[in-house]
Amino acid sequence: MQYISTRNDKINLTAAQTIIKGIADDGGLFVPKNIPQINDAFLCGLQPLSYQERACKILSLYLTDYSPEEIKNCVSNAYGKQFDHNAIAPIVKISDSQYLLELWHGPTSAFKDMALQLLPRLLITARKKSSEKKDIVILVATSGDTGKAALEGFRDIPHTKIIVFYPGSGVSAIQRRQMITQKGSNVDVIAIDGNFDDAQSGVKNIFNDKNFNTTLNNNGYELSSANSINWGRLLPQIVYYFSAYCDMVNNKAIVCGDKINCTVPTGNFGDILAGYYAKRMGLPINKLICASNSNNVLTEFFQTGIYDKNRPFIKTISPSMDILISSNLERLLYHVTKNAAKITNWMNELNLSGHYQIDKFLLTKLQQSFAADWIDETATASAIKNLYTTCHYVADPHTAVAWQTAQNYREKTADTTPMLILSTASPYKFNDSVLSALNVKITSNNDFQLLDVLKKYNTAPIPIGLTSLKTAPILHKNICKTEKMSAEIKNYLKI
Repeated sequence: MQYISTRNDKINLTAAQTIIKGIADDGGLFVPKNIPQINDAFLCGLQPLSYQERACKILSLYLTDYSPEEIKNCVSNAYGKQFDHNAIAPIVKISDSQYLLELWHGPTSAFKDMALQLLPRLLITARKKSSEKKDIVILVATSGDTGKAALEGFRDIPHTKIIVFYPGSGVSAIQRRQMITQKGSNVDVIAIDGNFDDAQSGVKNIFNDKNFNTTLNNNGYELSSANSINWGRLLPQIVYYFSAYCDMVNNKAIVCGDKINCTVPTGNFGDILAGYYAKRMGLPINKLICASNSNNVLTEFFQTGIYDKNRPFIKTISPSMDILISSNLERLLYHVTKNAAKITNWMNELNLSGHYQIDKFLLTKLQQSFAADWIDETATASAIKNLYTTCHYVADPHTAVAWQTAQNYREKTADTTPMLILSTASPYKFNDSVLSALNVKITSNNDFQLLDVLKKYNTAPIPIGLTSLKTAPILHKNICKTEKMSAEIKNYLKI
């Protein structure tokens, strides 16, 4: 298996080289040169297996330069006792032919754990396999959940350092507390005076700054990323689509070979793109439904073919989706065009003018696999309330956006294909928003008291990782302008 850049298909790297590098030198994202194909026997063979065993089977199709023993070791260390559910990513039936895929049973109570518990193991294994002796510096821009999950995944991993940038006023109180209390001898957390797009653009600019990278290399460091721009971060997410499908078969919701729809709350487009890879591999997915909040740049794109980030940035109660530059869309566009020059032109247009437009033929091709819709803040709160009233299920705002979008899609299309809705975060990470939506009178601004209040409505226990935050000391207080991000990195690395 070889990997190429979305902006230069003459580049050929192994999986290990790709995971270490994170982003291509030309600013493009790495993609597999060919997407592996599965057959019915392979899919049926996954059904009796554990999540860990399924993961090994799927990953081995892409990590062809890793030995079976290396993959098994990475997987067993990633998906163990740090998850509070034996199924790792269980499905929950909420109504006839509708299931939620709970992806938040890891140590940070968000779906990012599904990838970021595995990525550090893949990265360190890749480093051992290569001749690279430099320490790896992981740069992360986060809209909320990625930061904590990456910090937890890379904490005290040998030969790595991790630096997380987050929007100072663009994450929930619990998300912020998770990051600024992070322990670890190799971690640093810095607030950005800006939004997520500012942080993400800053990180990309640092990767593309040749002089800065030369300085790092001369001091024994090499940059890599834990954002979903890193293939090693995206790859593990493919697994849970296969696993959920197998669980739906085992629960007799479908027969093996039946098609399903998947609705995904979407920000940076990595989670839903993993579903597209699963579909392209041969998993029987009919439609991938892209669910957005008021920052509905992706909805407009899939409906009109116009990507335009020139719009107000709206802070919502689903902050992990408050994104106007969805980086992983570049990967999708490459796979459907196979034209690196065209991708380069579109990304240059986005960088210079803030928008680009694809042709009608390509839009029609995308609409064969994707549908898209969005709901506003009022509808999100109503969805939390309605899901609790009708199904007695307490959902976080991101999951609520996906659930309501799924209902809207069914009403508009009359498509009754069994629906898998991805639940991406524990409701306990968004106590005030969830309680307000449930019409519970909030008498305290203390997030830890609100945990106990929400527990009265939620059958799921409070995650241990959240209760422990109450007494955790604040260890990271730095705030910087985006233009000072590289200086903060140098300062932390003492170079």
